[in-house]
Amino acid sequence: DVQLQASGGGLVQAGGSLRLSCAASGFTFDVYAINWFRQAPGKEREGVSCISRSDYSTYYADSVKGRFTIFSDNAKNTVYLQMNSLKPEDTAVYYCAAVQGCSATGWGYGIHYWGKGTQVTVSS
Repeated sequence: DVQLQASGGGLVQAGGSLRLSCAASGFTFDVYAINWFRQAPGKEREGVSCISRSDYSTYYADSVKGRFTIFSDNAKNTVYLQMNSLKPEDTAVYYCAAVQGCSATGWGYGIHYWGKGTQVTVSS
C-alpha cells in the first residue's frame, strides 16, 4: 500500500523548535518532489516548503524563510521539516505530499500522494 505519513507535531512555546518527519512507503520515493503544506482552522491551505528531487533545491514560503529548513534522508525514505523560532501563527495541521515539482513560493504542483497531517500548536 502507498503511504505518506507526517509526524512530529506537538505543543511548543513561541520561540521553540520542532522537527516534522514525512515517511513514505509503497512507492518510489525519490522520483517525486516533497511538499510540506499546512492548514489552520478557518484559513486556506498554505504551501510551506518544497524540496526538488532532481537537484534537491529547496523552496520556502516567505512566512517561514530563515526559520524552517527542509531536508531529506534518502536512506530512510524520509523528508524532514526543521522548524525553529516558531510563532503562534505557525499553528496548523501540517501535511506532506509527493508532488511532480516545486514552485518558488513553497508550493508543490501535481500532487500524486498525500496523507494524514500532524498538528503543530505554538503557544504565546
